[in-house]
Amino acid sequence: MREIVLDTETTGFEPNDGDRIVEIGALELFNHVPTGKTYHQYINPERYMPNEAFGVHGIGPDLLSPPRKAEPGQVTLKDKPVFAQIAQDFVNFVGDARLVIHNAAFDMKFLNAELGWLKMPKLPMTQALDTLAIARKKYPGSPASLDALCRRFGIDNTARTLHGALLDSEILAEVYLELTGGRQPDFALSRVGSGGEDGENQWRPQKRGTPLASRITNEEAAAHTAFVEAMGDGALWKKLAD
Repeated sequence: MREIVLDTETTGFEPNDGDRIVEIGALELFNHVPTGKTYHQYINPERYMPNEAFGVHGIGPDLLSPPRKAEPGQVTLKDKPVFAQIAQDFVNFVGDARLVIHNAAFDMKFLNAELGWLKMPKLPMTQALDTLAIARKKYPGSPASLDALCRRFGIDNTARTLHGALLDSEILAEVYLELTGGRQPDFALSRVGSGGEDGENQWRPQKRGTPLASRITNEEAAAHTAFVEAMGDGALWKKLAD
């Protein structure tokens, strides 16, 4: 089963008030195992961002009002593509996979607003799995934020000083696996790359090009055939063979 663990960063809380997506981060799981395939994109929101967003997303000052001096590690958005330029690539990456999102209603609201403005098909809510709802059901009355769940499961989130979408999706993948049955030591989520297509961590299950050779010897096959013949015409194996 293919799943996409996804997170977005936005300029605010409500797309109908003019807020836009500024970053999308996602990683692919196949049968709950990370494949190493990721999607990460900064997006020009074509609007100024509130001052409180400065330093929270690690985004530089070019689209902030009033302008401020950039600090090391921050990125600017003026030279990034607008959503219309990346929409089809994003939809192609997601496909029909289940979308694993923390507080899914929020991210889906923004994604579908952006797709709707482009007259593109929206993502059905039935495609999303909300880890926030899972956590609240599993641990009623307990904090269910991503940071709180990291503390509960002993997941290292010390790099999460800024809310980057790809980093949050990588952390969420570990949280999701804990919520649905616990991590396995060979999952090695920390090795998931940042979007490259090459390298040993890009493995995912593939169909064999050449089937494995049979391990049954000719003598064993002949003995089996004789055994079935001795059972008569009513033998189940003969009926199934027909």
